Amino acid sequence: MKKTSVNGAALAAAAALSASAAAGPAYPLQAGDPLVKQQWHLQNTGQDAFSKRGGIAGYDLNLAFTHLRGIRGVGTTIAVIDGGVEIRHPDLAANVVPGSKNFDNGSGDPTPDKPEDNHGTAVAGIAAAVGWNGIGGRGVAPSASLQGFNWIHTQTLDDWLLSHGKKPGGRPLEAFTDARVFNQSYGVSAPYSLSGNPDTDIRLKVHEETYEDVSRNSHWGRGAVFVKSAGNNYKSFKIKSGYIYGYRGNNGLPLQDANIDPENSNYWNVVVAAINADGVRSSYSSAGSNVLLSAPGGEYGTDTPAIVTTDLSGCNRGWNISGDTENRLHGGNAQDPNCDYTGVMNGTSSAAPAASGAFALVMSANPALSARDVRHILLTTARQIDAANPGVTLEFKDPAGVAHRYQAIPGWQKNAAGLAFHSFYGFGLIDVDKAVEKALFYNKPLPPLQKTRWETISVQAAIPDADEKGVESTYVQQDNLTVEAVQVLVDAEHGRASDLAVELISPSGTRSILLAPRTGLVKEEYGLDQQRLLSNQFYGEAAKGQWRLRVLDTNSGDYQYYSVSDNKATLITLPNATGKLKSWSIRFFGHRS
Repeated sequence: MKKTSVNGAALAAAAALSASAAAGPAYPLQAGDPLVKQQWHLQNTGQDAFSKRGGIAGYDLNLAFTHLRGIRGVGTTIAVIDGGVEIRHPDLAANVVPGSKNFDNGSGDPTPDKPEDNHGTAVAGIAAAVGWNGIGGRGVAPSASLQGFNWIHTQTLDDWLLSHGKKPGGRPLEAFTDARVFNQSYGVSAPYSLSGNPDTDIRLKVHEETYEDVSRNSHWGRGAVFVKSAGNNYKSFKIKSGYIYGYRGNNGLPLQDANIDPENSNYWNVVVAAINADGVRSSYSSAGSNVLLSAPGGEYGTDTPAIVTTDLSGCNRGWNISGDTENRLHGGNAQDPNCDYTGVMNGTSSAAPAASGAFALVMSANPALSARDVRHILLTTARQIDAANPGVTLEFKDPAGVAHRYQAIPGWQKNAAGLAFHSFYGFGLIDVDKAVEKALFYNKPLPPLQKTRWETISVQAAIPDADEKGVESTYVQQDNLTVEAVQVLVDAEHGRASDLAVELISPSGTRSILLAPRTGLVKEEYGLDQQRLLSNQFYGEAAKGQWRLRVLDTNSGDYQYYSVSDNKATLITLPNATGKLKSWSIRFFGHRS
């Protein structure tokens, strides 16, 4: 690939950016939208975003210079796969292009019928609300195109295929107006193991093949990217009859590891965690070795900032309605008299479209790049934040009463390729200006992607009860790939799956926690039934050599959790149990240098 050329003005501006980097943000966001000053995710100056207090300046997507140089997403379409999008919203309509679908009625207008169904409209605004039109705020990629799909309403396989980039007949989309970025701000949570083996689950197999085909082959081989929210289940998650909460803070560990959702353990999805305006993990944001990047998601918009974005228009629809005062923007603010915007959007549902907009900006800066190269650029330019975060150390006692301290979530670790990783943040907070600069001068595309076959290792060994050494099994990889990701399938029969932690250790010694212990798998009767787990932590390392899988039991006592239904909390106790690691499988995604 030839080096992309830029004009002299851009070069001069780049030099100015480099010279001023040490002095802090060199470029304020350009005026033109009345709410943009409160959109801390675009540029965090410590503003309060209509909540009680502001955040800490500097923790944002760092994109002002990218917008200033005219790189705003032109030529890239973002598909919002959600519960619907109000495509005629005054701050979205100018960016909407043909191709949206309402799966309820077959029309091309996915505007929600229900007045509370505003989630997709808020997501679309974060990604690509129109900029410089004198109303509201603006999107991360304010000149990108938008399509909306209300797939969450129907959830049929045919509708999933169409919304995720497959034409009738099974071909991937190719036209320039078709989506190149797919935003999936949805997910599943469950108190039992969700099988992640596409060889045995037909629906999952179709999903896997579709993700791969569209990622590799759409847009004449440049491919598309699928962005996925990590989940909002660090402290609790919803079940059919109510909620499950960790007992006494669950030892500081996530109640649902982000890897439990099968779509999150899929290599083709870019899994995004959320940070708040103080520059640390949002309180709800799920964590895991499958997290690739983090982006702003905020908190709740009352005590501290959430995200300011589009809402269903009018003061009788959406979150911003007449008389609603939990956020100062709400109820008919002078800057938003028609209640067309909200100040309480949050979640990894917000972080995902922030990342989708970032992908669109980098693709717009250099349209010749493959989606995989754009992924590489964003993860290698991400910022390490919350640098002193120690992770989580779990204390427990074995059956003999001996105390153990297990580092269940490590702090920031550099892998053998020199890349820092944390299960809270992946490779860090997206830095748009830095990524765009790298994209403009990118002249070393990645070699073709290789995907190895599954290799299965039989173990049939007991998992010691409450022993931090656990049971270990090894696999020797002969082929010398440069790793981009590693997947494993774990078959571990255990009477209390919430006790289990799963680690993978590379030939270089990098230790990745594939599944943190003390998860809310409280209704799981088997254990880990071919549970698929993904790690991005080994990115850039050599695959050749001995890989070690370790499964640990971390609790010899009772496990307790709260089940909440009809506002009544019941403390549930699960007795101790043991089990064995029966087998595991491993495969690699990477390239030959």
